[in-house]
Amino acid sequence: MEPALPFIGGPSDEASLLERAFTDAVERVGDTDETRARILKAAYEQFCRVGIQRSTMEDVARRAGVSRITVYRRFSTKDALVEQVVRQEFRRYFDRFLVEIARAETAADRVVLGFVSSLRAIRDNPLIGGLMETEPDLLVPSMVSDGGWTVATVRRFVAGQLRAEQHAGTVAAELDVDIVAEMMVRVSASFLAIPSHLIDLDDEAELAAIARRFLVPMLEPRAPRIEPR
Repeated sequence: MEPALPFIGGPSDEASLLERAFTDAVERVGDTDETRARILKAAYEQFCRVGIQRSTMEDVARRAGVSRITVYRRFSTKDALVEQVVRQEFRRYFDRFLVEIARAETAADRVVLGFVSSLRAIRDNPLIGGLMETEPDLLVPSMVSDGGWTVATVRRFVAGQLRAEQHAGTVAAELDVDIVAEMMVRVSASFLAIPSHLIDLDDEAELAAIARRFLVPMLEPRAPRIEPR
């Protein structure tokens, strides 16, 4: 099955939307084209109001107060426009994530804060969270039916954060950061994609407790398993 939003992930030799959004956040990239920014703002408002599938380029042009031709000059297709709007929202998420993580004092605190912050930011986002609730057939398949590229992209990001912790000496050098990152991402993704009837995802204290109980221990390297002879 082809993902509905194939640009979110992508093969590892290509810069995915998530990776580009993170680079934008780190490098503080801004949009200097005022008309393009105006169209993106209008598209965001339109998609939040009625959803992506029911929105047209004409709707966006009308909301932005520009002609349909002007929209197409900036974005050749609706898919291209949707991609840039979603990228902008992930950029906002990364902006907030980096600010919040910087306030944590320990690696364990950063893991807990990262888990809670990620779930809150994505679920509360009017566009991304709204799509997951009202148009799950559009966004969720793009996350879980893209050959694992979305998970791989986020895993590379989390692994990079863990490697930075290793370089700072805050976690053990022998920690297998790729495996730990994979497990952390899959736990977070499952909460986003599948509703829980046991854990209240709106209770940040409960989420923090879950992270401390199950995610933080992953920072401790385990002794290698001894295979029986």
